[in-house]
Amino acid sequence: MIEVVPGRSGDAGAQLRLRPPRALSARQFRGLFAALSGAMWLVAGLGWLAGNVFAPAFALLHSAGLALALRWLWRSGERGEEIAIGAGAVEVRRGADIVFSAHPHWVRMQREGDDGRVMLSSSGRRVEVGAFLGPAERSQLAGCLKQFLAAADGDGRNR
Repeated sequence: MIEVVPGRSGDAGAQLRLRPPRALSARQFRGLFAALSGAMWLVAGLGWLAGNVFAPAFALLHSAGLALALRWLWRSGERGEEIAIGAGAVEVRRGADIVFSAHPHWVRMQREGDDGRVMLSSSGRRVEVGAFLGPAERSQLAGCLKQFLAAADGDGRNR
């Protein structure tokens, strides 16, 4: 998901927030876990009634494994990037770390590979942005970056 945040009143730039797309909200994710665990415990209860005394123990282990897997999946969806483009600097942040910073006049945006990876480069440094986005969103990102870099540079040459 690409969110365009306009610059502050005195700024000439903009900020892009990139996040992986999510199909479920947090509440729906908990509902999914409850439905899967409920079905698992129902089958384990039927197995226990049929004489399998180990079914509840395996259901408990399976529930714990499912909870860990879903939590890992949810946490991986929290990663994101912020690209701040202003008159004085272009910065790419991942979390609290700045992974790329350069003057907008010297920053070049390229699309590479069959999947259309978006790369920002300046002075021999390169960084891929939006790696977790789909191909259509990467095209949208490339268009936004091209537009904002041209506006920050002033004349838009070599974009």
